[in-house]
Amino acid sequence: MKWLNSLDELLYEVMSWLLFFPLTLWRAAFRPVSTMKQIQREAVLPDDQRYGAVLSPPLFLSLALLLGHAVATALGQTDEIIASHHGLADLINDNASALVLRVIVFAAFPLFLAARLVRRRGDKLDRVSLQQPFYEQCYPAAVFALGISIGTSLGIDTHPTARLIGHWLVAIAIVNYWLVGVRWFASALDVGVLRAAGNVLLGLVEGTVFLIGVGFLFTR
Repeated sequence: MKWLNSLDELLYEVMSWLLFFPLTLWRAAFRPVSTMKQIQREAVLPDDQRYGAVLSPPLFLSLALLLGHAVATALGQTDEIIASHHGLADLINDNASALVLRVIVFAAFPLFLAARLVRRRGDKLDRVSLQQPFYEQCYPAAVFALGISIGTSLGIDTHPTARLIGHWLVAIAIVNYWLVGVRWFASALDVGVLRAAGNVLLGLVEGTVFLIGVGFLFTR
């Protein structure tokens, strides 16, 4: 009976993703700042009362990357890291481990931006002060990761129209992520747009350097 009850809960949880993932994606894409403010307000609630209308931040980011990986698989593309046997690539030998690596890489962007936000607030940087800003940053980061993943897959497709759409999708994802970050930093720190833009730019550079470093380790 315990196993059946656990199965009931698991089945409901997984099936609810089919509804709440597109709803969360819509809100994160078209109302990102209000979504992040909602998560900020829910931080004071008990754990079982949080994320009632949206997916939890790490889960949303993971599912966005899973969707991006599914698109690449549907296009008949093979993950280069799985196919490679150089460097640390031998550790990535299936889709599950490749997805975990993607989550870690793209989670670095909200991590660096959240750390920068905490430091600019003048708070002590620790696990407690970092967690909530990191969770808030996961929502725009998931939209960014999904756009980059699908755009990259389309960008290397053989069809010219698909490649054009892919390039535009990557560009839009980058610009949108930067603009959302600027709006959030300006609001959270109560600073001007230029100062907020500089902080976001530095955070994105840190995330990009981390991405390049991981890519180098797993392909060389």
